[in-house]
Amino acid sequence: MSPIRRSADRTSGAAARPGRPRRSAVGAALAVALLVGACACGPGSGSDDKAAAPSTATNAAGGGGVIGGLTLPTGLPSGLLDGLPKTWDDLKKWKFEDWDNWANQHVFNNPVVKDFWNPDKMGDSKPADPAPPATPPAAGSGANDPEPPVVKATPVARPYTKQPSGKVFFSAEGGRGNCSATVIADPAHPGKSNLVWTAGHCVHQGKGGGFYKDLVFVPAYNDSGASSGGKKAPLDQLAPLGTWWADKVVPSPQWTAEGGGTGDAANQYDFAVMRVHNQNGGGKSLEETVGSAVPVWFDAPRETLAVAAWGYPLVKPFDGQELYRCDGGKPSRLTFDPKRPSMMTIGCNMTQGSSGGGWFATMPDGRTALISNTSIGTQEHTSLSGPYLETVAKQALDYISKK
Repeated sequence: MSPIRRSADRTSGAAARPGRPRRSAVGAALAVALLVGACACGPGSGSDDKAAAPSTATNAAGGGGVIGGLTLPTGLPSGLLDGLPKTWDDLKKWKFEDWDNWANQHVFNNPVVKDFWNPDKMGDSKPADPAPPATPPAAGSGANDPEPPVVKATPVARPYTKQPSGKVFFSAEGGRGNCSATVIADPAHPGKSNLVWTAGHCVHQGKGGGFYKDLVFVPAYNDSGASSGGKKAPLDQLAPLGTWWADKVVPSPQWTAEGGGTGDAANQYDFAVMRVHNQNGGGKSLEETVGSAVPVWFDAPRETLAVAAWGYPLVKPFDGQELYRCDGGKPSRLTFDPKRPSMMTIGCNMTQGSSGGGWFATMPDGRTALISNTSIGTQEHTSLSGPYLETVAKQALDYISKK
């Protein structure tokens, strides 16, 4: 495949030459924070956070490393000292208590700052391209397919108010970012879900970092088209169904231990589940307010899937104000670490901003279900890749649902 870049989020940046990373002063500062920063999660824009020194530990796909003076054995994840098991296969055996112990070591603190998010702050949360991957896809493993033909994204018909899609906004050191996300069904609270599915890199910095601040979900963003075409619109038209603050977030442990600013083995587990609430109160759940929530289909039969990826792409020719979809058909496979589930890849020209957006397929009973989320894509904007959701993803959802 072509060089990989993360396909969404981050902050504003200047235009770049094709195929090269795009950086502004703000974007570069945020990129550093994403790679090595320590982000305390409290109110405010995040401009006062201090970056931590980079770790020399490598990820699970590479060799050993050193954390705090202790040497990690080759081939084991850098998260060994972070409440994680010896191998990722052991993670599949975790019970509720194990997830709870891990979550208590990764506390998410996101106090509501009333009226923090306004049209100007949402409007300046533009993404910047990260660098190409540090780890090439595995060669000779038989786990990779040729890149599929590019598919042109098409706009989703309005109104968006009956669709489960929306945008995520967050603050980090150096600025504000955004992603796409999906309202999903809550197994423990049928018909009254407050759960949202997105990418891990849309909520957490990854290795050496912490959760983002001021993390919110805006369902049916720009439903009426009031901010389309460069127009200014009031908040009640940008967020017709309210601004929903995250109060609990469970990213994959692999992402928090290994994730960084490039596409690599950590992206094979690049997902997260958020529980949210309406900052203005009210008795209705997110699902009741939106009018829909999709189930998550774990271990979906990738050989027979016809996949459509949805999201709010932001970089030209898009502007982040419209909801788009790519009907990518049967997904191909992309693998950085053959010991992990291969990512799914579809042809699509959506750009940054679409990260975290839902991938949908039709279940045997006719229901539409979420089967993945956008994680990375090519620098040329020819395809997108998302994690294959299996046991670990199901455990994450079960935990936050029961918690």
